Amino acid sequence: MRYGYWLPIFGGWLRNVEDEGMEATWEYASRLALRAEQIGFDLTLVAELNLNDIKSEDAPSLDAWSTAAALAAVTTKQEIMVAVRPTFHNPALLAKQAANIDRISEGRLSLNVVSSWWEVEAKRYGVAFEKHDDRYARTEEWLSVLNGVWEGDHFSHEGRYYRVEDNLLQPKPVPTRARPALYAGGESERAKTLIAQTCDGYVMHGDPPEKIGERIEDMKARREKAGLPPLTFGVAAYSIVRDTEAEANEELARITDVKSSAAGYSNYQQWLAGTQLEQRVSLEDYSVSNRGLRSGLVGTPETVKARIAEFERVGVDFLLLQCSPQLEEMERFSRQIIAA
Repeated sequence: MRYGYWLPIFGGWLRNVEDEGMEATWEYASRLALRAEQIGFDLTLVAELNLNDIKSEDAPSLDAWSTAAALAAVTTKQEIMVAVRPTFHNPALLAKQAANIDRISEGRLSLNVVSSWWEVEAKRYGVAFEKHDDRYARTEEWLSVLNGVWEGDHFSHEGRYYRVEDNLLQPKPVPTRARPALYAGGESERAKTLIAQTCDGYVMHGDPPEKIGERIEDMKARREKAGLPPLTFGVAAYSIVRDTEAEANEELARITDVKSSAAGYSNYQQWLAGTQLEQRVSLEDYSVSNRGLRSGLVGTPETVKARIAEFERVGVDFLLLQCSPQLEEMERFSRQIIAA
């Protein structure tokens, strides 16, 4: 099992706690990333939202791409998986930026391709917001252009969304691999078909191991049908590791104490409307992003290690952790789970 973490570009992960002691600043992000490399975390996911999804729309949040470039320059080992939303980026220009960051990091960049969900954010930043299937159609064409300009020069493309004429892109990404790895997530039929045919990894919202195992088997079958190499599989999880179950449950109660007035819950209905999920998400689930609590990494070290073993058995390759306060809890997770 590989262990990754979400970089807290929003200043935390809890919608009902105003100050988690993990401010949305480069100083905190870089300190966390450097320490993470020392204590056994080898992957960070840098989310991309221009409005703060967690603390409220008027709270600060870091830009994903400039943050990823800075991380590439100061870290030495961890994979930097940066989210990218096709509706916000011209694919040829993004390919140029990504190739440069990949060179800076010496081949540690990967992309998490997200087909967007937040209509209000798109409007406030002057970006068109399309229906679900149209967003995935754009993503499919976007990936074709991205791969085309990475693979060779004098690439041309004319499609519904993008037109590129005789593109030249140098330097290319680090040549020791075909391209930076492409990850994506999604539970709609359209999303799963696209991921199986075009990506290298499938990243899932949190759920119990048996549910995750069903998704993995489904995606394996789709991948085999496409005649492509195996995917890698990751799962989002929120971790609470304590010496006793009672202490863990006390912390769980604290972070799921839904306050109807909390600013971070204001976009709950927008998020539901912008996604196509296999199951309903409650306000309690929404207290922590990406259904992280459903993964069940809550309890004593023995309980959490047993749960991780279940994820390994069903084929999960890496976990992407959120916790609060992040640095302190990642230190605890490293001592009691990774090192053990």
